Amino acid sequence: MKDIHSKFSPITISLHWIIALSIIIMLVFGLYLEELPRSPEKGALMGLHKSFGTIILLLAVIRIYWRIKNGFPKPLSQGPNWQMTLAKFTHWVLITGTVFMPLSGIFMSVGGGYGLAVFGIQVIPKIEAIEILGQIGGAIHGIGSKLLILFIVLHIFGAIKHQFIDKDGTIARMLGSKID
Repeated sequence: MKDIHSKFSPITISLHWIIALSIIIMLVFGLYLEELPRSPEKGALMGLHKSFGTIILLLAVIRIYWRIKNGFPKPLSQGPNWQMTLAKFTHWVLITGTVFMPLSGIFMSVGGGYGLAVFGIQVIPKIEAIEILGQIGGAIHGIGSKLLILFIVLHIFGAIKHQFIDKDGTIARMLGSKID
């Protein structure tokens, strides 16, 4: 089922909300993990974080493929050029962030010599630590998480603006309704 201007497909809606909620949960979980002292419990939680991050990466790649195949949705209302540019930029940051956050986490893990295990199944074998890879992954993951939070907040404010100021049905369309 393909998206049309007045209604999104169940695939588009499902991918959006599953990834959005998963990313927000993972950001909160990641901030929690940062505060924990090193321990076996933290290691186990880190394993869950890596596993879910890998699943999010796969879903994000599927979403990008779906978006390219299906086309990018047109807004239901127009605003000033700066708002339209900011909205488009925000969407691109969010889309790329759903890929770069998990990838940078994988770089950290592999670069740290841990490899990558997904729910206990070793997907990338443990190798000798590659310090530069871990540092690059860590920098992207650290800065990226803060940027992603900022752009998620911007996206939410944009949705609220569409709902209460523009009253154009953007949120209703994202929830599966057909907009006239």
